[in-house]
Formats: sequence, structure tokens, C-alpha cells
Amino acid sequence: MTASDDTTPRHDRVERHATPGPRNSLAHWTTARNPLRIAINYVVVWLVRISPSLRLKRWLLTAIGVTVGDGVSWGLEATPDVFWPELITVEADAIVGYDATILCHEFLQNEYRTGEVVVGERAMIGAGAIVLPGVEIGTGARVAANSLVTRDVPPETTVAGVPARPMGDDSDAEADSTRAE
Repeated sequence: MTASDDTTPRHDRVERHATPGPRNSLAHWTTARNPLRIAINYVVVWLVRISPSLRLKRWLLTAIGVTVGDGVSWGLEATPDVFWPELITVEADAIVGYDATILCHEFLQNEYRTGEVVVGERAMIGAGAIVLPGVEIGTGARVAANSLVTRDVPPETTVAGVPARPMGDDSDAEADSTRAE
């Protein structure tokens, strides 16, 4: 299923998990995930962030459960979800830019949520962008630097901003320039 085929909002695709007691859900993180697993993931993610080798990055990401396609380029300082990396799929020849973050969880007051993130083939996530749980970025889509992706990105679409919204196509820019003359 691609982002353009699915009109279900990401909030309807994330799984909700209630947490016990009066404290916020992050206070109960050790009941959500094994602390040793998180510690191992953290060390591996740290190595992924600093390694210049794309081959090593792909191998390390796969080792913690990320589904990584052939030819994926993972930028320096880019961070996969430490708690649920197995919910990330990055398809062939996609680019995850410098210091981008892919999240598959949200700790809230009375619950935490988890959701798969799929980055389509030849898609690009720009530097410093953040992708929230449950989002699908379609084939050939582009996420501009420093954007916050809260919704699916259709194939071959460019999004930018906080929250990320589709950018106008080239014909819009040409129309604006002819009006200014």
C-alpha cells in the first residue's frame, strides 16, 4: 500500500497502549520495552549516527530491526527510533538526510503510541526533518530540510514546513513570476 492509496490519518494507524498509575507514560517506559534492549539499541544508534560508512550503517540498522532496502543512504547524525526501530522500513535507494529523525513512538500523559514508518523507494528526507509515527512517505517523495512530517506524503510530492505541507509545482512558480512582471 502506498501513501496515495491510503486515506487513513496516521492517528488511526498508530497503536495506543494505556499506562498504569498517575504518572505520565514515559515514567513507565521500562514496562513498555526491556531496558537492556533499549541500551543496546542506543549504542547501535550512536554508531549509526557517527559512522561515515553507508554499508556499516545499513548493517547496523538491520541488526536492530530496521528494514533497509538496497542502496539506502543514511546521513550522519540521522536517528532512527531507539525504542521501536523494527517499525521502520526504508526502501531501496531512499535518502535519510543529515540529522533527520524517524520516530515510531510517542509518549503522552496517559498512554504511549506506536506506529510503523515507511519511507518509499527513492524518497528523500532532508536534513533535520522529523517524521512522526504512522507516516508513509511515498515513492520518490521529498521532505524538505527541517520539516515536521505529521501526515503521509504522496509519491513524487515535495513537502516542507511545520507541519509539512505539499509545495506548489513549477507551473505555480511560473504563474507567480508572470504576474509580477
